[in-house]
Amino acid sequence: MKDFLDFIRDLKKGSARKLVEARMKEFGRERPPEELFQELCFCLLTANYSAEGGIRIQKGMGKGFCTLPEEELAGKLKALGHRYPNVRAKYISEARKHMDSLQGLKSRSGPDAREWLVKNVKGLGWKEASHFLRNTGFLDLAIIDFHILDLLVREGLIERPKTLTKRKYLEIEELLRKIAEKSGLSLAELDIYLWYAETGKVLK
Repeated sequence: MKDFLDFIRDLKKGSARKLVEARMKEFGRERPPEELFQELCFCLLTANYSAEGGIRIQKGMGKGFCTLPEEELAGKLKALGHRYPNVRAKYISEARKHMDSLQGLKSRSGPDAREWLVKNVKGLGWKEASHFLRNTGFLDLAIIDFHILDLLVREGLIERPKTLTKRKYLEIEELLRKIAEKSGLSLAELDIYLWYAETGKVLK
């Protein structure tokens, strides 16, 4: 663990620091319901897909997430290169009924808001719900994707899980929370530093 904490300490001193600080300011800004929904759609798109692809499609789609009929939405997603346009269009169309509820999540704790999203928004798993909440200002949740798992396995901090169940997700999140506390970081900051360490990028 000590070597890993030293590794994080070195990351905080490096070139990633300004990138992380800029991204954290972006996460904390207020957003209208339509923009929150667009961010939710980005997270729906990234499941079994790339963050870069999700960002490209989010920019190309604009307000279409909120307005296009499901069939047209699927066609647009296909044209923009998504691997699963029909399924994602269905999830996005169904999620529109929750658009006005997204701002209300601010009154909940991070874990409670995540439980609500996973239960009510079809297509959002633990990782995707955590990603949406982190991107909209919740700093106490971990986004556990394969990059983070690879790093933790390589450092000998966990054994690679066969499946990332709710129980296993929360177990790994608790480990990351302890690492964040010892490093003087929020879980959101730690996630960005670790993602940068694995990919050389700070996305969203």
